[in-house]
Amino acid sequence: MTQTEYFDELETRDPEVRDGAQFNALAEQLEHAKAKAPALAEHLARVDPAAVRSRAALARLPLLRRKDLIERQRRPVEDRNPFGGLTAIKTKRLAHIFAASGPLYSPAAMRPDYGRIARALFAAGFRRGSIVHNSFSYHLTPTGAVFEAGAHALGCPVVPAGTDNAELQVRTIVDVKPACYMGPPAFLKHLLDTARTMKAEIGIARALVSGDALSDVQRKDFTTRGVEARQCYATDEIGLIAYESQPGEGLILDEWVIVEIVKPGTGDPVPEGETGEVVVTTLNPDYPLIRFATGDLSAFLPGASACGRTGRRLKGLLGRTD
Repeated sequence: MTQTEYFDELETRDPEVRDGAQFNALAEQLEHAKAKAPALAEHLARVDPAAVRSRAALARLPLLRRKDLIERQRRPVEDRNPFGGLTAIKTKRLAHIFAASGPLYSPAAMRPDYGRIARALFAAGFRRGSIVHNSFSYHLTPTGAVFEAGAHALGCPVVPAGTDNAELQVRTIVDVKPACYMGPPAFLKHLLDTARTMKAEIGIARALVSGDALSDVQRKDFTTRGVEARQCYATDEIGLIAYESQPGEGLILDEWVIVEIVKPGTGDPVPEGETGEVVVTTLNPDYPLIRFATGDLSAFLPGASACGRTGRRLKGLLGRTD
């Protein structure tokens, strides 16, 4: 593969170079979080940022869970901040404030591609100028807007379709002729089935799906209908965690997260290759979550992907701890 087949040069770094850069950035991130995010300053009160420069040192830090974020946000805070002191950016500088069940509020800054989705879109074959049909939800949850921002960063116009009215969406696809789809895999199947019922020809050739795991049966069905589908793993709180470049090669970790696999219910890393809970530390300076326990189960795959990207890989989503 040539370098032009990668989103950027970070994807093909020597793994030791990547680890060194990420843990140098993590020390700065911890210092930044303690200085700018009051709740994280309290949570990490006993942590010396300069000392956290290895996976072993990171594993000694306390976990954050979704319930902890919700509990923090329920406390009274200054300046009408809905994030419970967990953000390191002023609320007035945000682009969006999203809401999920809980309630749990998540911020999105003005910076381009806030959720870092463009990397996953590129690996799925999306390119500048490709029209993208976006069937992720545009309601209070961030998914639709965050994926749209990734497409815009890649230079792609977006049809903001959401998840309603499949017949209207099919008619729009016939007229606008998007080459790419992003959304849940089940809704892609629904669109394809609806198009077949309507006897409509739609030319979607590539898809990036998320929200639910892409099954082998779904992938084969999509391929039969002319759609090459890839999947990515993202959460409301973190953004992109990992993405697929080739079927059967696992999910490659994003360059701006550090991922651990731990024994469920603890912060203790499991032996390499064993299944455990996915714990993510993000290098996002605006929402600097440290050791966020996702509740998702996975395992690391050995070696690197055949595509040439050198990042660590997850086997896929293997279940939930709860």
